[in-house]
Amino acid sequence: MSKILIKNALIVNEGKAYKGSIVISNEIIADIIPNNNPIEEFDFTEIIDAEGKILLPGVIDDQVHFRQPGMMHKGDIFSESKAAVAGGITSYMEMPNTVPQTITQELLEQKFEIAERDSLANFSFYIGATNDNLSEILKTDPKRVCGVKVFMGSSTGNMLVDDTKTLEGIFKESPVLVATHCEEESIIRENLAKYTALLGNEISVKYHPLIRSIEACYASSSKAVALATRYNTRLHVLHLSTAKETELFSSSIPLAEKRITAEVCIHHLWFTDQDYEKLGNFIKWNPAIKFEEDRDTLWKALLEGRIDVIATDHAPHTLVEKNNHYLQAPSGGPLVQHALPAMLEFVKEGKITLEQLVHKMCHAPAEIFHVYRRGYLRKGYFADLVIVDPNKPWTVSRNNIFYKCGWSPFENYTFYSSITHTFVNGKLVYNNGTFNETVRGTRLIFER
Repeated sequence: MSKILIKNALIVNEGKAYKGSIVISNEIIADIIPNNNPIEEFDFTEIIDAEGKILLPGVIDDQVHFRQPGMMHKGDIFSESKAAVAGGITSYMEMPNTVPQTITQELLEQKFEIAERDSLANFSFYIGATNDNLSEILKTDPKRVCGVKVFMGSSTGNMLVDDTKTLEGIFKESPVLVATHCEEESIIRENLAKYTALLGNEISVKYHPLIRSIEACYASSSKAVALATRYNTRLHVLHLSTAKETELFSSSIPLAEKRITAEVCIHHLWFTDQDYEKLGNFIKWNPAIKFEEDRDTLWKALLEGRIDVIATDHAPHTLVEKNNHYLQAPSGGPLVQHALPAMLEFVKEGKITLEQLVHKMCHAPAEIFHVYRRGYLRKGYFADLVIVDPNKPWTVSRNNIFYKCGWSPFENYTFYSSITHTFVNGKLVYNNGTFNETVRGTRLIFER
């Protein structure tokens, strides 16, 4: 039997920060002990002294693209889950736009089988919606699958769901949470045609937020919210990128009672259109990184409670692909290793508190998806834990990036905080740059 003591940590959990210790017994949190209580230390198989360090619940990332199957030159479940645990992410929910697309129950279960074999972190997978697979969506087990992903905007293959009858069927009948990517395709096409007429094929990436515009985002998000309101759908709108969209969401309803929730991603909180000049396609995401006013309002909505979750939309591409001309370069970038360190920079700046960060990255995803016994530091919960050293600076470089794609938009940036330890189900999977690659995560279960 494994029995681990983590002592003298600053424990951050459920709106409080206090000195204390945590006991892990096998895969479970067995006890949480305030620092003024005595502990018999002879009883443990391992003791970690976390003096001067912060102890958090493992981060739950509700939106990643790990590229397996079909695009494993960009990333795979093993490589990207390894990068995730190095960044303090202990559970993830992965998207269906792989090759083949995850649009049947059979293909969905094949991805679970890959993750059971290869993933260092806990996992779930979305089933993808198309204009003609509602019957497959209706077979989804709400206790074993995180949600259905609906691309209400451009996507690969046939995953753009633009048939009104199909959308109404999904919003009315889905047995699981509906997660949407919201950009209006017709507006994007019009904008692209406009800038192509003006600039030919030499369009710069700086026009990306004008092509995939504020109007395109709002038109689609407002449509999703209207459908969810009509059918009482459990809707989660992914990666908000505009100030205008934040108007669609409420801060007056307790999270546990919300039927419509929203997410913001790290890159939309960090970058603005001013960063395209330096970083170019390396910050080309869909939805686009937009303007300073949008970033500032996203922050305001996040802190007020209109936005509920912080996620990554981790979506790796190779350097060769990203170095293409704007029109050929794919959208998306890697983030799971650097998301928590990036948010800890904002804590240091006083923009968000540790307690708020833990709520948005750990507690809220667990609540929104009804994840079974994860997302909190509680007795009887799975021991998914992260230890952070807030005074251990490190600079992002090609030598310490764990993504298969080998790059990051944060290269050459110095973070002040380091992830020192990551536990998944009570097992130490990451320890100061060293991995235990024998550890495997488990399938997330949902209390629905």
